[in-house]
Amino acid sequence: QVQLVESGGGLVQAGGSLRLSCAASGRAFSTYVMGWFRQSPGKEREFVGNLRWSTGYTYYADSVKGRFIVVGDNAKNSVYLQMNSLRPEDTAVYYCAATTTPGGSYDLWGQGTQVTVSS
Repeated sequence: QVQLVESGGGLVQAGGSLRLSCAASGRAFSTYVMGWFRQSPGKEREFVGNLRWSTGYTYYADSVKGRFIVVGDNAKNSVYLQMNSLRPEDTAVYYCAATTTPGGSYDLWGQGTQVTVSS
C-alpha cells in the first residue's frame, strides 16, 4: 500500500521554527510533484508550497513566501517543509500530497500533522 506519512508537527511560539517531514512508503512508485497544504478550523484547505522533481522548482503561496521552504530528497522520496518566523495564523493541520502521474492532480495524501503557533 502506497502512503505518505507526515511528522514534525507540534506547538511553537510565534517567531519560532518547525520542520515537517513527509516520506512516501510502500511499493515502488514515482511522484512528480510533492506539495504541502494546510487547513484551519472553519476554513478551506489551502496550498502552501510544492516541489517539482524534474526541475527542482519550488512554488509558494504568498502568505508563506520568504518564511517557508520546501526541500526534497529524491533518493528517499521525501519532502520537508521548513517553517520559519511562524505566526499564530499559521496554526493548522498540515498535509503532504503528491502527484503520481505526469501533469496530474494531487492523488496521494498524508494523514496530516497539527501545527499550533502560540502568540
